Amino acid sequence: MSEQDTHTFPVLPLRDSVLFPGVATPIGAGRPGTLKAVQAAVADPDRLVFVVAQRENRTEVTPELLYSTGTVAHIDQIQKTSGNAVQLLLDGKFRGVGVRFQEKEGRLDAVVRPVEEILPTDTEDPAFLGLQRELRSRATDLGREIGIPDEVVKGFLQNVEEPSTLTDLVATYLDLPTHEKQMLLETFAVEERLRMILLHVERQINVVEAQQDIKDQVQRELGDRQREMVLREQLTAIQAELADGEGGDEIEELRERLEALDLPEEARKEVDRELGRLGRSNRESMEHQVIRTYLETVEELPWNERSRDHLDLEAAERILDEDHYGLQDVKDRVLEFLAVRQLRERRKEDSAGAGESEGEMVVDEAVDRIAAEIAEETGDADEPSETPSSDESTPTPAGNEDDRAKGSILLFVGPPGVGKTSVAKSIARAMDREYVRISLGGVRDEADIRGHRRTYVGAMPGRILKGMKQAGTKNPVFLLDEVDKVGASFQGDPAAALLEVLDPAQNDTFVDHYLGVPFDLSEVMFIATANFLQSIPSPLLDRMERVDFSGYTEREKREIARRYLLPRQERENALRPKELDLTDDGLGEVISRHTREAGVRQLERALGKLCRKVARKIASGETERLTVDPEAVEELLGRPKIRPESAAREDQVGVATGMYYTPAGGDIMFVEAATMSGKGKLTLTGQLGDVMKESATAAWTYARSHADSLGIDPEQFELDVHIHVPAGAVPKDGPSAGITMATALISSLSERPIDHDLAMTGELTLTGRVLPIGGVKEKVLGASRAGIHRVVLPKENEAALDDLPDDVRESLEISLVEELSEVLELALRPGEVSSSRPSIPRGSDEIGGELPH
Repeated sequence: MSEQDTHTFPVLPLRDSVLFPGVATPIGAGRPGTLKAVQAAVADPDRLVFVVAQRENRTEVTPELLYSTGTVAHIDQIQKTSGNAVQLLLDGKFRGVGVRFQEKEGRLDAVVRPVEEILPTDTEDPAFLGLQRELRSRATDLGREIGIPDEVVKGFLQNVEEPSTLTDLVATYLDLPTHEKQMLLETFAVEERLRMILLHVERQINVVEAQQDIKDQVQRELGDRQREMVLREQLTAIQAELADGEGGDEIEELRERLEALDLPEEARKEVDRELGRLGRSNRESMEHQVIRTYLETVEELPWNERSRDHLDLEAAERILDEDHYGLQDVKDRVLEFLAVRQLRERRKEDSAGAGESEGEMVVDEAVDRIAAEIAEETGDADEPSETPSSDESTPTPAGNEDDRAKGSILLFVGPPGVGKTSVAKSIARAMDREYVRISLGGVRDEADIRGHRRTYVGAMPGRILKGMKQAGTKNPVFLLDEVDKVGASFQGDPAAALLEVLDPAQNDTFVDHYLGVPFDLSEVMFIATANFLQSIPSPLLDRMERVDFSGYTEREKREIARRYLLPRQERENALRPKELDLTDDGLGEVISRHTREAGVRQLERALGKLCRKVARKIASGETERLTVDPEAVEELLGRPKIRPESAAREDQVGVATGMYYTPAGGDIMFVEAATMSGKGKLTLTGQLGDVMKESATAAWTYARSHADSLGIDPEQFELDVHIHVPAGAVPKDGPSAGITMATALISSLSERPIDHDLAMTGELTLTGRVLPIGGVKEKVLGASRAGIHRVVLPKENEAALDDLPDDVRESLEISLVEELSEVLELALRPGEVSSSRPSIPRGSDEIGGELPH
């Protein structure tokens, strides 16, 4: 670009700074106009901006506020920081003069003319060369004065050969006001700029030397004062020793409390060592405070405090049933744990009693034997003799070793809102143990789990020991909430730190970095909660016993709402029990048409909203009591937000009903297949994933290879086939729709209708085998809610039927299949159908969608 050329660049204004050519500088940009200029520059392939300093430090920028001379720079890097701000790395290219500034789309643009620098006529002139060498030498001296090693400065300057680049580089690092740096930028003659910068370097060297002289003088004056201060501190310590022992009583009390603790040997050695250091340290020193805080932490930990387990199984079962409806698997696991503890305690007592009786018999025999021997030796049978004590004679009963139960480590897995956290609290209440909860969501620092080492300022124990101190007992119920939300960072992996905590073979010697000695966690009942297993590292998952929380059925939601949610919302919204009468149909309307979830959180919010609406009517005097039926629900809560799928009304060709699983519960979907004239092309739509596309291809291959047995005319395969899964905006994937796609495809090719009251799920192989799938309970429940009465499942999923509620199993006809031929026998109907295909009512999760008729 020549000096006569002009170019338009976005303007990047700088406050209190000047950018020189040949220098790469990071800057932060956050003003709206600056951000728009950066966006415009990044959109251009050259990524150039005109960087110019402001005359005044203002937020709003106008052309009159800017200098005319600036630097055209290239944006090398751009990184988003907090908020809308960005961090830029600018590389100055050449000087330029803004001929004209103009506002455009919320930013400033400048028409820039490049500036050619003026070099001496003779660049080899000794005076010019001497100026360069002197500047290099004095720049090195300045670096030495401010503490930069000579080799660093020399290495930095040796890479610069051009005198113009040398001046700009040194000017960048000079401590000068903005207007003086701008003068250097506007000085186009290189020789003149060399002289100006050399003058500034000399001034700064003189300033630094003057500052050093002042510092030395101050240090000399402070030396005497420091000595006086140390002597005064020693005098204060002596006076404290000679006084009445103020503060000494507290240390002595701490020592007595620590000596009274029944500590393990390793912990006892560490405590004694720290007590010795505490006695030798100055009471006012930082070290004294750190040691004392550590010893107080040790003293507050429950080394041997235990809460006695409540082992009444009937009472525990009653408490669990009072707090939660359903969740039988979880309740059974807790009751099994309590039964084992109860049996162990009972047999331990029986064993101790048997050992005592046996010991008494041994003592009697020993007494008789010793008395007989003495009588023989002395000839005096009446002489009293010493007998060994019963303690010395009683043998140790079998099984008398410390057989306390190890703490269980459970993992509650399930969607949000199904009661994982509240069940843990109920378990603690049923066992009469202390309850501690820590949330691990978003934890990215290993020190949060294992604590900080005491060498760091502000060190503290990790969350595990803090929880134990909060519990005050050695065997609490310890909830590790959201364990799947733990993330690794440069500060370590908290999930790896949890491996020792949750390993029954290791956690009896858990070492917190702050504590520094082993602490026994083996009696703690750890309960972890998670929404997704995939986010938990496999070594950590291997250490926990998994307990699955599946979504609630509609019947279970009704019971939970009646027993727990509605009474609680009535209390919170100041309603009396008789003022709101929610009918069964009205409650069903709230559950099915206003919420869609596996848990009950949204249901409780909807009931709370309903209670508030009723409370308003009662407070305003409109009514004294309100009966809420489905019509009243729509009036109070508005139009339904959920439109669930419902079964098709009649048999159709090429339309099969499938079942799918979501974390919010199961549902049905329709797979449609249609043929048209073409060249045998298979088209798939509906935003399908790779696995689902492969299932459709396998179904197409199966149909072609079994055309004779399926009654398909070979000419049908010369037609184009289109398979579509509605709700195209929702991504879909997974192998469980294999038999559904195959049934729809074969129905379309053979022109046989499909039973509209039949839903199916299963993975299909190329040979026609039906493989098992997951989420059987949720899928079958979703089909039942949609009005389906017949269900087809893989034979290998038969065991999963035990998880279905009895009322659902009784209302459905469930067929178990191993081959696709069995599916087709159940699904396809004989006969011809008309070409017209009536529409199927479909739902939508969007608010305001059309309701099915």
